[in-house]
Parts: sequence; C-alpha cells; structure tokens
Amino acid sequence: MSDWVSAVYLVTAISFIVSLKLMNSPRTARLGNGLAALGMGAAIVVTFLLPGFNAANLIWILVALLIGTVIGFVSARQVQMTAMPQMVALFNGLGGGAVALVATIEFMRASKHPFGSILTIVLSTLIGALSFAGSMIAYGKLQELIPGRSIGYPGQKPMNLVLLASAIALTFFVIGTGGTNGAFVAILIVSLLLGVLAVLPIGGADMPVVISLLNSFTGVAAGLAGFVLNNTALLIGGGLVGASGLILTLQMCKAMNRSLESVLFGALGGNSHVAAGQASLSQGNIRSYSIEDAAIVFASASSVIIVPGYGMAVAQAQHAVKDLANKLTEMGVDVKYAIHPVAGRMPGHMNVLLAEADVPYDQLFDLDEINSSFPQTDVALVIGANDVTNPAARYDKNSPIYGMPILDVDKAKTCMVSKRSMSPGYAGVDNELYTMPNTVMLFGDAKVTVSKLTAALSDF
Repeated sequence: MSDWVSAVYLVTAISFIVSLKLMNSPRTARLGNGLAALGMGAAIVVTFLLPGFNAANLIWILVALLIGTVIGFVSARQVQMTAMPQMVALFNGLGGGAVALVATIEFMRASKHPFGSILTIVLSTLIGALSFAGSMIAYGKLQELIPGRSIGYPGQKPMNLVLLASAIALTFFVIGTGGTNGAFVAILIVSLLLGVLAVLPIGGADMPVVISLLNSFTGVAAGLAGFVLNNTALLIGGGLVGASGLILTLQMCKAMNRSLESVLFGALGGNSHVAAGQASLSQGNIRSYSIEDAAIVFASASSVIIVPGYGMAVAQAQHAVKDLANKLTEMGVDVKYAIHPVAGRMPGHMNVLLAEADVPYDQLFDLDEINSSFPQTDVALVIGANDVTNPAARYDKNSPIYGMPILDVDKAKTCMVSKRSMSPGYAGVDNELYTMPNTVMLFGDAKVTVSKLTAALSDF
C-alpha cells in the first residue's frame, strides 16, 4: 500500500510542476489551476492509506474536510474578482497558520526530538506563524478593515529587529536544549508579533509584492512541515510554492525597479504629500472632455490601446470595457490591452479581471511587448491606472517611483484618462501625465463613463 501512496505522490509532484508551467500564460492558467487541484486532491485521498494512519480520528478529519470544502467552494464562487487579492491573502494566511498548528502539535506530542526534527519543527512554526499574521494584516488593508496606507510607529525598525533577534535566539535555545513548552510558545508569540508589525508599515502600492513574499513564506513553512511529517507531497508542494513565490517576488520588485529591502522597509504608499521636485497639478493645464467629445475622437481612430488599472477593478468596469472594445472592433478599430505587471493589488490582477469578462487572450500585451506601439497609436485609454503611467518615473530622481518601468501612454497621439478625481495613486504623488498637451480627462465612475462612451459610439 505504501508503494501506491508513493506512486501517487510522485504523480502529484509532476502535476504541480506542470501546472506551474501552464500558469505562465493566461491561455492555459485555468487548466494549470485545475491540474494542481486534481493533484492535491489525489494526494489528500491517498494520505488516508499511509501505514499507521489512525482510523479512530477519521470521522473528525472527514468533518473538517467537509467544512473546509464547503467554505472554500462558496467563498470562491461568491467573491468578486475585485476582491480576489483579499481572498489570496486570506487563504495564504490560513495555510501558514495551519502549518504552524501542525508543527506545534508535533512539538507537544513528544518529550524528546532529534536535532533535525526539532530544527524543522521550530522553523516551520516561526515562518508559518509570521506568514499567518502578516497575511491577516495584508487582508485587513486590502479589505479596508484597517487603513491601507503605511502605518508607522515610533521605533518601528528597532522593534522589528529586536523581535527578529528574539525569534532567532529562542530558536537556538529550543534547538540546543531540546526545548520547553514555554520557550516554544514564546517563539510562536514573537513570530505572530513580527508578522503584524512588519506588514503594518507597508503601504498599498507594495501590497502585491508583500502578498507574493508571504506566499513564498507559507510554501517554505509547508515544505519544512513535510520534513516533520515525512510527507513527500507536502515537501515537494511546499518547496515549489516557496521557490515560485520568491521568484515572483523578485520579478515584481524588478518591475517596480525597487529592491526587496526598500519594499519591506521603504513604506512606499505611505506618502500623502507631493514628492519633492514634483510639480503640483494645479500649476498645469488640465483638459476635460465630455462623453460626446471623446466619442468623436474614438470614431476617427484606427488604433486604440486600453490600459486597465485598479480604478477599473474598483468600479467593476471590466465588462463595460469589453463592450467598448467590441464596439470599436465592429467599427474597424484595432484594439489592444496593455498590462503593467504591478497594476492592481496582486500579480496578474488585471489579467484575471479581463479574463472574467472573456477578453481574448491574444489582445493582452505585457509592458515590454506593447510599449513600442504607443507612438503609432491614435488613442491610449487609461482606466484608473495611475503610478504605472506617470512619466516622472523616467527622470525625476526625487520621486518615489523613479526608475520604475511605466507604460508609455504619453507617447500616444491622444491619451484619455478615465478617473474619478485628481487624487494621487498609492505612491502619493501627482501624475504629470494629466497636464500634458495630448492628454484629456474623462471624470466619473469608470463603469458609467465607459458604458456611456460605448452608447455614444452607436451614433457613428
């Protein structure tokens, strides 16, 4: 029977690896997600066949599985695409918390542990608890249960360093002495505090990177738990999540042209002032178009690039945007979508929203693929994207977004920006795009504005 379990675990590991490859493209991401879920389901089923499995606890396990399945299914079906980042943060945190609980139980159930076992138990507890607490804070910020801005406090960095040093010292103490319940509980508490206090100062603009990093932490903790439980599937799955999460985190930092250290300690998104050297928009000439004026510009265009941002997500305007694109296509206009890697609240947020509206995958282009097309484009329609379109990132060394690769919407013949107001983005700086001579503003809710624009085009 154990041979069968090992064989299924091997197939599960292969399914995880293949699913990660499939998730590299929006076209195959759904298939990859389904394959990973199928592999995980198989691993769970055959775990009941492991030698030494205590059938006396089977009823409790099945009840827990049923409750978790119902909650997960209902949540996934009912959650809005705009709230998907919160759901990712919440589920990731629950995964970290589950690992910490498993490690805690493994520590408590035996009076003496070998060195290798105690090391992995302590590390999985520390990392899992940190990931749980940090993910809950990230969820609270995204859900606006707590302010999404940077929440600083006096002595923030020294306090975090003290907590980190305490966690390391307690880890060495437990490993060296075999550990006591009191010392182990202290590690758990310190890890939870560190997770909370480390994420609180991080502003909303950096939340995609934080979610990715915490996801990596949860994977590492799960992999360590696989060592503790001698479970191959958990070990391989956790290792893959940890590695892929870290790679994604570094790619996100590269897309923002920032180091991971500056993300964790720089508190981008906490600024409420205009950065030094950045001119106030009140000094520029801002032009606003009516829906009818905008429709005339679109009717005479032969190419349009749509740039979605978090404003589209908030207004839940993805279906209205798809309708506008369909109308333009009917009129013979070439329509593309430009996707910035850090637009929204999590990696791939814009892709998920547009996929929900059945936007064809071949119309979606990454920053590197689309930027060279803007100078030949008649109209660039920016829907709620702020910092990722700010030209100051190219030259203003005093700006917090300096050096971040941006979408070159300002190089289009006409740039239209759909926005509720002139408020700045998460970085807290004004966008000089709005005062450029080829830019016009369409003020109002994105969903309403785009829907009216589509209706107005029916007259042409």
